[in-house]
Amino acid sequence: MLVIWISEFREKSSLKIKSKIIPLVLIAVFCTSGLLANAQKGSKQGRKNQKESLSPNISKKDTMEKDSVRVDTVKKNHTQLNAPVDYKANDSIVFSEKNEAYLYNKGEVDYQKIKLNADRITMNMDSSTVYALGVKDSTGEYKGSPVFTDGETPYNSKTMRYNFKSKRGFITDVTTQQGEGYVTSYNSKKSADDLLYMRNGRYTTCDKHDDPDFYLSLSYAKVHPKKNVIFGPAYLVVAGVPIYPLCVPFGFFPFTDKYSSGVIMPTYGDDNTRGFYLRDGGYYWAINDYMDLKLTADIYTKGSWGLGVATNYRKRYRYSGNFNFSYNVTKTGDKGLPDYAVSKDFKVTWTHSQDSKANPNQTFSASVNFATSSYEKTNLTSIYNPLLYAQSTKTSSVSYTRNFPNQNLSISSAMNLSQSTQDSTVSVSFPA
Repeated sequence: MLVIWISEFREKSSLKIKSKIIPLVLIAVFCTSGLLANAQKGSKQGRKNQKESLSPNISKKDTMEKDSVRVDTVKKNHTQLNAPVDYKANDSIVFSEKNEAYLYNKGEVDYQKIKLNADRITMNMDSSTVYALGVKDSTGEYKGSPVFTDGETPYNSKTMRYNFKSKRGFITDVTTQQGEGYVTSYNSKKSADDLLYMRNGRYTTCDKHDDPDFYLSLSYAKVHPKKNVIFGPAYLVVAGVPIYPLCVPFGFFPFTDKYSSGVIMPTYGDDNTRGFYLRDGGYYWAINDYMDLKLTADIYTKGSWGLGVATNYRKRYRYSGNFNFSYNVTKTGDKGLPDYAVSKDFKVTWTHSQDSKANPNQTFSASVNFATSSYEKTNLTSIYNPLLYAQSTKTSSVSYTRNFPNQNLSISSAMNLSQSTQDSTVSVSFPA
């Protein structure tokens, strides 16, 4: 058809027409070559598709359908929670266009064993995240601050952000009680395995945990609720004053509600004659179920010091008692001056009683209270206790009784000791 069309125009001997035909011929040639190339490519693709159709279980269409189903299934499982989330508020609940719910006045969100209470709670329905915080009252104090409870462990905080899917959260100014102490931190992260990672935290056994008189400042800490806390560099802070010499590179505190050993935090103060002090700090050792041991020490900036040992023992249906011993070295005045004095004092107390069911024919009891004459005047515990400081006489007694029912006979023996703190006289009486 193209050749016939060109020949018809050649019969016309017009130069003007021939000049117009040449470009048209070139355009037709290029279009024809493009169609041939596409046809050849389509032929190759057809042979390829035919080859793929001959191979079993390699259908591209089936493969794409399987991948899309797998992806949709994963997304669906990721967005679903394992249990419904219940929420309520005393004032109102407002829903926004961004699929968020705002809980006002004592909001509460429950999910499985997790509970969050706060005065203001913002909950995102799509991502299952909550953000809680308290509000300031007329005095500037925060009220309704978030209280996050995971099982039996409550966390008091200033702000709380938590994700129910990942079970992770970010907490500011968190306070939680672990054992007999309190752990606080300015910034904390809660992991999915119920671990609490803290930064710039502190540990104290003081009842005023919001503003404790003494605490151990923790640079970094990892808290396993109800079990232990592992911390990095830490130092002691007393009355807001850091004591850097009492610094430890790392440490470990176990938490348990059972009978266990642990460190005893000291108390601090200032005495006019002995200077600044740390008292009754030491270690408590739970030896077994029948006996314990407490070792304490006192130290003063002007050279005085003291040691103490205390133990309690008890065996059911047999006997029970306690023993205490303390030794103090008191230095007063300035060394080299006439008013300088050193006194060494000690005190021993012991009580022992026997259960009547242990041996009805034999009893043994003891009540010992002995101390040097100047002990009560130098010991701070006695100075601030009017009953002990004004006590002028100390008495001790140890008795033993033995019955012989077959012989209708009994033997008893006792020793008594009386001590006067006024003139340091001691009176002892033995059985005749």
